[in-house]
This record gives sequence, C-alpha cells and structure tokens, in this order.
Amino acid sequence: MDKNSNNLVVLGAGWLGRALCLNAQQAGWQVQGTHRSTQHEYDFERQFVLENGQLSHQLDLQNAYWVCAIPPRSRDRDSNYPGTLTAALKLATQLHAKGVLLCSSTGVYDQAPGVYSESSAIHVSNERQTRLYDAEQQVLAVGGKVLRLAGLVGPNREPGRFVAGKELNTSSQQVVNMVHQQDVINAIFAVISHWQQGQSIYNVVNPLHPTKAEYYAEKCTLNGGEMPRFSSDEVAERKVLGSAIEALGFSYQHGI
Repeated sequence: MDKNSNNLVVLGAGWLGRALCLNAQQAGWQVQGTHRSTQHEYDFERQFVLENGQLSHQLDLQNAYWVCAIPPRSRDRDSNYPGTLTAALKLATQLHAKGVLLCSSTGVYDQAPGVYSESSAIHVSNERQTRLYDAEQQVLAVGGKVLRLAGLVGPNREPGRFVAGKELNTSSQQVVNMVHQQDVINAIFAVISHWQQGQSIYNVVNPLHPTKAEYYAEKCTLNGGEMPRFSSDEVAERKVLGSAIEALGFSYQHGI
C-alpha cells in the first residue's frame, strides 16, 4: 500500500494503543491516538472524551482505519464505554473511515473447560461477557472487524510480578492463554492489510499453553518472586486457539 495514504486513528492510546501509534508512525503512517486529557506527551495524541452525553474531541484525520484499543479497565460497570464506542463509530463515519477494528477479549468465551475458536458459540452469562459481546456486535454491524485478545504481556507488564505471593482463584493445572503486545500490533496490521479478504473475527493467542503452575514458576523465578498459591489442582483446561489469523501471513514471533 502507498504509505502516504495510510492513516490510523487509535481510540485509547494507553499501554497497547500508544505502542500501536508509535509502530504506525515508524512505518510512515499518519496517526492520531486518543486519550481523555488535553495535555499531550506525544505529537499524535488527541483528546476524545464523552461527558454527560457531550463529545469533546480533537480528531480530524480523514480516510483512516480506526482501531479501538480502549483499556479493559475502562469497560467496567461505571464507565461510559458503550456510549463512547457509539460516539466513536458515528465520528468515524463522518470522517470517512476505511474500517473499524475492535480490540476485544477472549474473555467473551465461556469460562468452562474446553477448546474455543472463532466459530465457538458465545453464551453470555455475566456482565463482563455482555459488555464485550455487545461492543463486538456494535462494530460488526457497521462492517467492522474484531480481534479477541488473550492476556497481554510485554514491556512493563511482567506476569510474575503481578501474581507473586498471591492467592489465585484458579487451578494450578489450568493452561494460560497469553499473547505479547508486539504480536497483537503485528496482528492488527495484518488484518488491516487484508481488510477485504480477512474474516470478521480473529483470536490473537500465542500457540503455547503451559499450565499456570509451570508458567508462573518460570516467571516468578526470573523475577525473584514468591510463587502464587492456587485454589485447586484440578485438571480443567480452557484453551483458546489463535491459529486462524495465520492464514493472513501473520505468525507469532514473541514469547509469552
């Protein structure tokens, strides 16, 4: 593609979104990434905030791909995430967006043991699943695409530090579903590059699925932390497959 015509808007320039913006800039893209503040650390940052039903924003990039990377903590019960997404989709239309891609979560799948792929049925049973599923449907309804991301690791997000010495409400024999930040960014560009050919939904999950006992033993050893304690040792694997996106020429390059 002609780099001069590559424009990208990233909703939620946080830990993932900011790294995506920086990658896109380095590749020669025109980029705007949103946050709530009017104070900007990077030249690509723009305010985007919905308060009391009124949208304040500084976005003006036409003919761009839009990626919604709003952090999960912004999707809780007390946030205005649904309204923000609605306002964003309306603005994207006004700015003639080429397409909208939503960063969702593999948390939309059942928590029960099993193997889950993009074709697995979604049985919504809790509020978090409902919010994830509703957002996906909203984006798919306007011809957008969805990436269901596994647990994220990467710079300044080391799993061993977060769980060291903690009591985890999970089995030591449950497997992990994780993916590195850079693999997610590469997956986003793969979908954008194959926008017309690709599926509407892809999982992005590293193909390695060690048990949590194995995984956290390694991570805690590397960081000198105490092993977490698990609520059980029951064998009950919940594995999410992330291989379908490899049909776009994408491959997982970064360890978890």
